[in-house]
Amino acid sequence: MTLLRFRSIPILMFIGVSVVMLLPACTRDSGNAEVSEQEDSNVAATNRIDIPATVRSNLGITFAKVERRHVGSTIRVPGSFELQPLARHEYRLTLPGAVQMEVDQYQQVELGDLLYRFRSPQWPELQHEIIVGEQDMESALAEIAVAQARIDETKRRASILRERLSSLSNAEIRNADLEAQASEMEASLPRLRAELRQSKTKLANAETTREHALHRASAATGIPENRLGAEIENDGKTVPTFRTIDWIEVRATEPGVVEMLGITDGAFAEAPTLVLSTVDPSRVRFRALALQADLVRLRSIPSASIVPPSSGGIPLNDGVEAKVTIGLEAHPEQRTVTLLATPSEERAWIRPGISAFLEVVTSTTGGPALAIPRAAIVRDGITHVFFRRDPQDPNKAIRVEADMGIDDGRWVVINSGLSLQDEVVLNGTFELKLVTQQGGAMQKGGHFHADGTFHAEDD
Repeated sequence: MTLLRFRSIPILMFIGVSVVMLLPACTRDSGNAEVSEQEDSNVAATNRIDIPATVRSNLGITFAKVERRHVGSTIRVPGSFELQPLARHEYRLTLPGAVQMEVDQYQQVELGDLLYRFRSPQWPELQHEIIVGEQDMESALAEIAVAQARIDETKRRASILRERLSSLSNAEIRNADLEAQASEMEASLPRLRAELRQSKTKLANAETTREHALHRASAATGIPENRLGAEIENDGKTVPTFRTIDWIEVRATEPGVVEMLGITDGAFAEAPTLVLSTVDPSRVRFRALALQADLVRLRSIPSASIVPPSSGGIPLNDGVEAKVTIGLEAHPEQRTVTLLATPSEERAWIRPGISAFLEVVTSTTGGPALAIPRAAIVRDGITHVFFRRDPQDPNKAIRVEADMGIDDGRWVVINSGLSLQDEVVLNGTFELKLVTQQGGAMQKGGHFHADGTFHAEDD
């Protein structure tokens, strides 16, 4: 007996000290704590909880709006985003040469930005072809001018001789030599005209050669032909633009992000080596795999949207309307069929490789019903409850027993107790459930501390 009493003393002392240490934590902010506790002990149980801004911040409480949704006729299909086939653009060498990079990987580029430049040993050859074409054109133009002058001269001389012969004929005098000269000149006109046509043909061939050379130069440089042939001032002289080009510059034809660099800076590469590629991250589509059993329901799709996964930082209702088509691919072993959806808007969470869900409404005949996120409902004993934000006081939450309807795993129809303007607690429902129950019954009055902990007032 003596030993038993000795051992019980430390236990009683420990319990007493613990009680003394716990008492100041709940009474430090009130000078009349004992009177307040006696008054609060008479307060009846309530379904309202104070959730001021500090409590919401400390507990991480968030809210979701009540929505009208076709829960019973919605098919939710998992999938991920991918780049559209035309979202990627490649830039290749058009001529062999040494490459000098002007951008780096993952760099944002806009239309017209300089990507890289290269110097090719074949570029002077193209320049020479253009110059030869221009020289041939000038030579052909000179020949045309000479041939035309010969024709005009022959016509004038023949006309003069005919006038002299006419005058001699009026005087009844005949000159055989003049007649022969006039006939010879008139006979030479067809030959002179043929020489003129030959010179014009040379001009046309020279123009074709120049145009072909300009076209090749334009393909190599990416500069339009009219700009390559335009005259500009260079070192005090007026010369065509193509003569002033030493390094060929390649500029972005589409906005995007540099995805990959195919060669190193300063490398010499042959055409058509891939230098770099860019992608437009905004040009994405969503690929999902639906069950083949749902093909009958997917024949008519009144509306569809892409919704983000349930993760922190992304609003649950931040969905994007999408245009859905049934793909050509089907998997006989997995019993699935491909669905392709193109989002109508951009979102920060829409990126290639990001997983999400495609919600397809297969029928709108039943009409939408009021629904809340399934994550907003928690089980309390044999009942399910959610917490509605008090429309009269946003710093209070109202505990409501859930009158649940159709549930698709993400959204659940609520048959009563809500309106379209209401908000429900999404994150923090478990903490609110704990402070509104004690042994399966509603707690009486209590209060939150600044650190988010709740203290129930004892009788």
